[in-house]
Amino acid sequence: MPSISVVLSTYNAPDELGRTLCGYRAQTHSDFEVVIADDGSGPETRDRIEQLRASAGLAISHLWQRDDGFRKCRILNRAIAQARGDYLILSDGDCIPRDDFVETHARLARRGHFVSGGRVRLAPHIGSRIRRNDVLGGSLFDERWLRAKGAILRGRDRNKLTVSARRAGWLDRLTTTRATWNGHNASAWKTDLLRVNGFDERMTYPVEDRELGERLRNAGIRPIQARHRAVCAHVEHDRPWLDPEAQATNERLRAETRGVPRPLQIFQGLARGRDWTEHGIRKGPRSAESVGPDTHM
Repeated sequence: MPSISVVLSTYNAPDELGRTLCGYRAQTHSDFEVVIADDGSGPETRDRIEQLRASAGLAISHLWQRDDGFRKCRILNRAIAQARGDYLILSDGDCIPRDDFVETHARLARRGHFVSGGRVRLAPHIGSRIRRNDVLGGSLFDERWLRAKGAILRGRDRNKLTVSARRAGWLDRLTTTRATWNGHNASAWKTDLLRVNGFDERMTYPVEDRELGERLRNAGIRPIQARHRAVCAHVEHDRPWLDPEAQATNERLRAETRGVPRPLQIFQGLARGRDWTEHGIRKGPRSAESVGPDTHM
């Protein structure tokens, strides 16, 4: 297996981050580091990380930037650049991983590909009922436990919890859902993320994650659908940072990344979408050293 870094984004959610780090403590594959990309949280988050670093036995790095609005892409780029692993799993600090989460991403890692994982959505009232031992013991991913706590599970979420590993693989092959780069659950080789220059720091929320995935595709890096195999749990919450004007800007940037549809590229000789942003880890146009050796053999 490749050396692994788990990159978690967070902002002023120390309780949620604490539960998530408990999930990483319970992983079946334990040889990884955690890099926390903190978009300006207060001291409560720092204190919680220090407590868990001492008690959970995890190798945790905490990267922080001052609070100046939604700058998740900027701090994630810092985390990608500083991560020591060959292979990076990106998720959010409020997404609790199932105990096979890291092992599954590592097992599915293929050169020239990225992995698109899935999540089980839980109603807000479930969050207050999740205890540390529920995460460490795996109860959180037991359908009967969730129902006893009042969770209402849709069919696709129930499948993620109940099907065997073999059947989960078949469901991933048969699903009509497109494999995308999901900010809550995706992974790629660090060299590939550097090849496309990470996240576009002009973008806020939403679709900033999907735009990165589209640049990976444009660079020839293909997705592996794993929404039934690589699973995390997310307690739904409000998104006060959602700005319609920013959303429109993001969609415009995303459309520029996608470019024209592939049939038009083929039959009309038009340029494909872009696979580099000048507003990413490195600022400016791609240079020869930015490309590096071909990683897609």
